[in-house]
Amino acid sequence: MHAAKASPAFPARFVWGAAAAAAQIEGAARVDGKGESVWDRYARKHGNILHGDTPAVACDHYHRYAEDFALMRRLGLKHYRLSISWPRIFPAGDGAVNQRGLDYYQALIDSLLAHGLTPWVTMFHWDLPQALEDRGGWRSRVVPEAFATYADTIVRAYGDRVKNWITLNEIRCFTSMAYGATGKAPGVIEPPAVVNQTIHHALLAHGHAVRAVREHGGRGARCGLTDNCDVFIPVTESAADVAAAQACFVRANLAILDPIYRGGYAPAYLRQCGSARPRVARGDFALISQPADFLGLNIYSAQFARRGAGGRPEKIPTPPHYPRADSEWLKHTPRALYWGPRFAAEVYGEKNIYITENGCGYDDDTVTRGECHDLHRVEFLRSYLRELVRAIRDGVPVRGYFLWSILDNFEWTDGYARRFGLVHVDFKTQRRTPKLSARWYRDVMAANRVL
Repeated sequence: MHAAKASPAFPARFVWGAAAAAAQIEGAARVDGKGESVWDRYARKHGNILHGDTPAVACDHYHRYAEDFALMRRLGLKHYRLSISWPRIFPAGDGAVNQRGLDYYQALIDSLLAHGLTPWVTMFHWDLPQALEDRGGWRSRVVPEAFATYADTIVRAYGDRVKNWITLNEIRCFTSMAYGATGKAPGVIEPPAVVNQTIHHALLAHGHAVRAVREHGGRGARCGLTDNCDVFIPVTESAADVAAAQACFVRANLAILDPIYRGGYAPAYLRQCGSARPRVARGDFALISQPADFLGLNIYSAQFARRGAGGRPEKIPTPPHYPRADSEWLKHTPRALYWGPRFAAEVYGEKNIYITENGCGYDDDTVTRGECHDLHRVEFLRSYLRELVRAIRDGVPVRGYFLWSILDNFEWTDGYARRFGLVHVDFKTQRRTPKLSARWYRDVMAANRVL
């Protein structure tokens, strides 16, 4: 028999990394002057989080970051996507700066660099200061105005060493899923007009972040949004089904991507809103649509679409028993990593795309005799990366990939039961154990191809 043919290689300068977020791994919830976040408050309300878990300790990364960075290097990582906790820098959201918070991230970034890791810093990953929520939260322009000061502060402080900035993580998760549903902090249900306004205010914050990087980032600084856009896979890869899937992609993502790339809300989106359209002030779109340097995409799953009756795009419901990870929403749809980046590039002309999150969570990652054989994760990731390299081979401008996540962590409403990490964390002892997937990913990064 012949040896298996080697899989296609990724581009020579492809960025391989892993990701995490402050609220999910740091712990130290009230240490060194940190203010309360909306997730700190939300987690303390009975019934919001599985098993009553909270992010108060998490992975204790706040005290163990040097140990974690050394482990990342042993696992072959060179790029790490992290986030800064806004309430560590401004406990009240604005007003007085917490110098201990600023100093903490100075030391953390220095340690990252000393371990040979390149930081990719997300300015906001859901942990809004509770004090700002008490003043209206994302419903109010108070938040983007406070965010402008926060963005200026951290870019001035760290811009000499941080050159890759991500403005916001997943706008819809902390707007429509947090103010239009109860599953994300602060977990309230507001009328559609209020929800749409929260999205607009998040877009303003993105604009302020781009401005801050341009003004204070220094030479070589780059920035972009990370979006969890809705992805649609054509049932067949015929021209008709591809066009239908792209039409569904466009319609589903008008609220966030159109203002950034086209400087305004599309008429189709405003028709969707009806009387609940957001209020826009003079100058808003000029701020929102400042050119960024890349688009980050968090892609885990997708829906299917085809050309339906009369040529209209038609979504196909996913069957209840369709293969998935342990998260109900995380269907096993590898082609999402082909069609998501491709449609973003084709529709909006983006020339630099990074997959800023992709991964899978399971409840049965256990350590036996010092090993965690998470074969399900290896197979999941392998199938997705094969589609990503296919997209690149077909001309889609994907420049890098960040696996979610480096550590098992506080997985929001799933608490500590759902594990997404390459590294198993025993939350009682804080012992770290690299999983089989971590060693597989190390080899993939070293070979620059799917193994």
